[in-house]
Amino acid sequence: MAETIKDHRKILSNWLFITAFMVFSMAIIGAITRLTESGLSMVEWRPLIGSLPPLSQEEWQRVFDLYQATPEYQKKNIGMNIEEFKNIFFWEWFHRLWGRLIGLVYALPFFFFLITNKILEGFKIKLFIGLLLGASQGIMGWYMVKSGLVDRPSVSHFRLAAHLGLAAIIFIYILWLALDFRGNKAMNGTFCQKRHGWIALILVFITLIWGAFVAGLDAGLVYNTWPMMGSQWIPSELTSFMSILTEPVSVQFTHRWIAIVTAIFVFSFAYRVKSFGLAGMMFLQIGLGIATLLSMVTIPLAALHQAGAFILIGLIVYQLHRLRRS
Repeated sequence: MAETIKDHRKILSNWLFITAFMVFSMAIIGAITRLTESGLSMVEWRPLIGSLPPLSQEEWQRVFDLYQATPEYQKKNIGMNIEEFKNIFFWEWFHRLWGRLIGLVYALPFFFFLITNKILEGFKIKLFIGLLLGASQGIMGWYMVKSGLVDRPSVSHFRLAAHLGLAAIIFIYILWLALDFRGNKAMNGTFCQKRHGWIALILVFITLIWGAFVAGLDAGLVYNTWPMMGSQWIPSELTSFMSILTEPVSVQFTHRWIAIVTAIFVFSFAYRVKSFGLAGMMFLQIGLGIATLLSMVTIPLAALHQAGAFILIGLIVYQLHRLRRS
């Protein structure tokens, strides 16, 4: 009997690790979608039949006509031909397709395990919450897209941040459950270590949110210098507290300094729990951030920078999970 329970735990853990990896991959695909300015190419929300791309020239022309009526086409991409449109359409279609696949990979096994009574006691509601989080992410994604289809040629950077932030929350939640089933080896930690780790995780999350602000406002395309912003440490555009939420230069400035504070907390937490992997990843993430800025946000570096944020989150979650029982 004990062996059967152990086998069930391993199966459930593997399923959740696969789901978490797909969420991680989704974050990278989402970054590429944003960087290629593809996110507003699909102006319809068709949860079922929308999983297939246009299969005829007539259908391609129909969706292109819909796109031509959007603010993005009229204000930024006027004159784009249908072949160029197909290139940006691909990434948004693939982004939505991957989201549907995540839903299937999570929902189908969940209901199978539920019906066959293979979910351990105390985890049914927790796993159902994961299902609700996934559904809410789909709704949030469409809510974000809608903000760029009315009178502006881009999505709201606040809604973009909410979409990315929810993805990070889902990633954390699924990964934590996967570690619960795997039986991650606990260590003798203190309350101070736990608090330190949670602060580090929250700071990484806040840095991620400000990174979404940077992306949504194209703030990475101004002051492409390091460590100073041009010839100044504090840019003259930083005129008010609200500017750190809405003004591109101020948003980039804020992202830089939140990242520095975050790095201090992550490095010190890594030292306390003796995690060289976490410290090394933090160092790499700093380098990726600087390289992304200096390169004027080239797609490969920017996508890797977003991937690095999720890897950092995963490593901190792993360490917090080890500390949880002590």
